[in-house]
Amino acid sequence: RAGTASRRGGDCAPGGEGRSRSGRHPPRAGMAMDVRSGESINGLRMSWNIWPGSQADANRIVVPMGCLYTPLKATDALQLVEYEPVLCKAGNCGAVLNPFCFVDFRSIVWTCPFCLQRSTFPVHYNEHITETNLPAELLPVCSTIEYILPQSTCHPPVFVLVLDIAVIEEELEQAKDSLQQSLAMMPQNALVGFVTFGANCFVHELSATGLPHSYAFRGTKEYTAKQVSYQLGFGQGGPGPASARFLMAVAECEFTLNSLLDDLARDLWPSLASDRRPSRCTGVALSVALGLAEATYPQSSARVTIVVGGPCNTGPGMVVGEELAETIRSHLDLQKDKPNARYSKPAAKFYADLAARAVANGFAIDIYACSLDQVGLHEMKIMPDKTGGYMVMTDSFSMGVFKESFRKMFDCDEAGYLQLGFNAKVEVFTSSEIKVSGAIGGMASLGKKKATVAETEVGEGGTSQWIVGAMDKKTTLAFFFEIAGGAQPGAAAVAPGKQGYLQFQTAYLHPSGRRRLRVTTVSHRFTNVGMTDITTGFDQEAAAVLTARYVVCKGEKQEWVDRMLIRFVSKFADYRKDDPSSFKLTPELARFPQFMYHLRRSHFVQTFGTSPDETAYYRTIILRENTLNSIVMIQPALLQYSFDEGPPVPVMLDTCSLKPDVILLMDDFFHVVIWRGEKIQGWYDSGYQEHEEYAGFKALLQAPALDAKQILADRFPVPKFVQTNAGGSQARFVTSKVSASTKGDIAGADATAVITDDVSLKAFMEHLIKLAVKS
Repeated sequence: RAGTASRRGGDCAPGGEGRSRSGRHPPRAGMAMDVRSGESINGLRMSWNIWPGSQADANRIVVPMGCLYTPLKATDALQLVEYEPVLCKAGNCGAVLNPFCFVDFRSIVWTCPFCLQRSTFPVHYNEHITETNLPAELLPVCSTIEYILPQSTCHPPVFVLVLDIAVIEEELEQAKDSLQQSLAMMPQNALVGFVTFGANCFVHELSATGLPHSYAFRGTKEYTAKQVSYQLGFGQGGPGPASARFLMAVAECEFTLNSLLDDLARDLWPSLASDRRPSRCTGVALSVALGLAEATYPQSSARVTIVVGGPCNTGPGMVVGEELAETIRSHLDLQKDKPNARYSKPAAKFYADLAARAVANGFAIDIYACSLDQVGLHEMKIMPDKTGGYMVMTDSFSMGVFKESFRKMFDCDEAGYLQLGFNAKVEVFTSSEIKVSGAIGGMASLGKKKATVAETEVGEGGTSQWIVGAMDKKTTLAFFFEIAGGAQPGAAAVAPGKQGYLQFQTAYLHPSGRRRLRVTTVSHRFTNVGMTDITTGFDQEAAAVLTARYVVCKGEKQEWVDRMLIRFVSKFADYRKDDPSSFKLTPELARFPQFMYHLRRSHFVQTFGTSPDETAYYRTIILRENTLNSIVMIQPALLQYSFDEGPPVPVMLDTCSLKPDVILLMDDFFHVVIWRGEKIQGWYDSGYQEHEEYAGFKALLQAPALDAKQILADRFPVPKFVQTNAGGSQARFVTSKVSASTKGDIAGADATAVITDDVSLKAFMEHLIKLAVKS
């Protein structure tokens, strides 16, 4: 294996006497930085790519020092190696050998950049390692490397499907159809279990070949994992003959489960009255499904997926009563603690307990909510937030948002494996100058405290290790840091120009049945004494996303965003005091205020016009998406198609872009909207596109549709697709997002006019500049 380790890394890696480290270093002061390059190489974007030298300086730069890391991103030239990683042996360091380690080729030892201690190489490395023949983990191009750990296997993926049968027949048929399609897509060795619920909960036997069998659980009673295990007839836990009745490989139970779904009918007990909601014990169903997975496959690749069509109104976790006269809580009801909000706190506590059970076992909980009314996502969101499970919300099981999103969860790669990672443990290692404050994303703390853990907590703080029940290729985690140097009065700051280091270790279960470890190591330079070069390493997009996550996590209001932005531009803009005309922002900073303008008026900060469930959905999604998708959520993308300009061109998200002779394609992540101007719609209504002489017009109509199709194919959750025109009823999807530089009059006849009290981007910037330059 010694030769293998060497060959995998390549036979002609550059090296030499003058080369102390084999990693990359950022450019020197004054040089422009490509702040996006780290994403394609390492799946990493940092808000500041040049770091402040002290915590006092970190406070002065206003925007949090943090990074967005996508652990399973398909990075460029990712090296897969099938051997154990080489770990630092000093104390409890645990860092992995990486391109930034100093290697002494005479003594054949390496120095860890995190603890600065020396370690020896394994014997088989000593026999082959030279300055020109390095193992893969020391090559500069392998700052991200993935280890397939030998002699370490795991169970195949486990899916416990939980279906709401208290919905109307039409909806139930659509939900059953999606479940049957998913069965056909699952890997044949994947294990599947099936639970249904209405007034009561039923766990279905999948081994029964004759009459179908199911075990009933009362919908009004709270069950522990032990009680579920006992009632299902399990012994001491773990896979066995008893568990095989309820969790079977798809290849063995596909016919039985399809037959069961075909015969499944709507829950009609007790009889429904017109003034009452159907009884729905969502909380019990989730608890029983978790108990089933806990008793059989703890610490495995398991996820509990619930498909729900209405609010829980029976038993633990209920969010509304059975009487239709009692409306489900709104934001105002929750703020004023009205009687119909009395269920919210007990329900949130119950679902938090379920989330803790899932975290303890490394499971993920997915929620697919399809209803015209709220279903209780406000209380249930803690489960996907803590476990990394999916949350999808739409109006009906018949809509593409649900059907396509549910199907995509089971998409496989070329090798036939699900494109997911399970039961992942992410640990962050920092050099002595940096401490980790916390993380925000679909994760939970594992409470691992080290000297590099900061006292100040952000999100899931007080730890250097987190658990993520499930993640995909786009799952992105946000980490926040503080500077250890200069934190206390009189403490020394970090020497200017010194390098600091971060390492991310993600150990997860791959659907192939093997354990893997992905290691990403990066290095950044500390700024000079006056911080004159720090803005050249500012990543506006990453900073905007990190700020958005911080705002959502902390529950900050619009006023906090405004104050933060004023401090930021006051610090970094060039201007003369009390002279707004002298105000200037460098290109590295110019877009950040625009992002903050759109953030402060978004659903992530504002709750007006949205239900608690919608707010919970929007906020959960932005806490886990990658940088590009998150930016689209904050500031929607707007493309213009016209006869004059040829290819589509990006245009300002402003009312001035709503022209009569253009087609617009707007993408706000949750919706993809094609908007036609009045002239275009008039020509379309006249049928010009059907005539050969107007082939150009037909091509113009098709261009945005093809681009929209591409967006829908690549995204999860699948966005809602809308086609509308100026003055159309669904034009609100566009007009609610654009900045109103020209405000309409109620008496006016212009279909593109936007009537709003909201301030425009231009007025916002003028006011910001005045406040920033004020003495």
